[in-house]
Amino acid sequence: MTRTSTTALLALHAVRISGFADTPVLAGRFGLDPTETSEVLKDAEAHGWVVRTGFAGIEGWSLTDAGRQENERQLAAQLDLTGRRDEVRAVHREFLPLNARLRQACTHWQLRPAPGDRLATNDHADPAWDADVLAELAAVDRALAPLARRLGAVLERFTGYGTRFTTALHRAEAGGHGWVDGGDVDSCHRVWFELHEDLVATLGIQRGAGT
Repeated sequence: MTRTSTTALLALHAVRISGFADTPVLAGRFGLDPTETSEVLKDAEAHGWVVRTGFAGIEGWSLTDAGRQENERQLAAQLDLTGRRDEVRAVHREFLPLNARLRQACTHWQLRPAPGDRLATNDHADPAWDADVLAELAAVDRALAPLARRLGAVLERFTGYGTRFTTALHRAEAGGHGWVDGGDVDSCHRVWFELHEDLVATLGIQRGAGT
């Protein structure tokens, strides 16, 4: 049985996987009511779990160290209630080789070695080069789909990662270069980053090389 999450958990977790975002974006991440999300975040602020800051005219919420610990405590408690921690760990193990492939594909999307410059920027003038990258992303997409379904069957909040990645890939294949690694759209890289963060937060492990 898939376990659902409370608004309080999801709002705090949305801050975690987004890094920094304002209330409407955080509410939209899990389809929450914006007013209720705002109230939850203000309560979290009172507990010292989140802070609201602004920079260059942009305001948003971010987690404190205490908030990160609280988020992981809530996630661990929820996962224990499912009795399926081993299943999530197994998915994470299968995810790691795909993570390495995704990172390499994004590097190839950004860089195309040239004579005398192995770090030359990919200007997307070579259709064959880009086609190879997109083919690799399509292979990653096919491998991700069953993993995403397994996670969604344990915890409802994991539902959607697979379809979001596929949607971004299709838009990239249609000529939208930013849909591979753009930070201002729901790109392949952004979806993947959020999924990775969701996994390590859920399992309470440190994110880094090899995790």
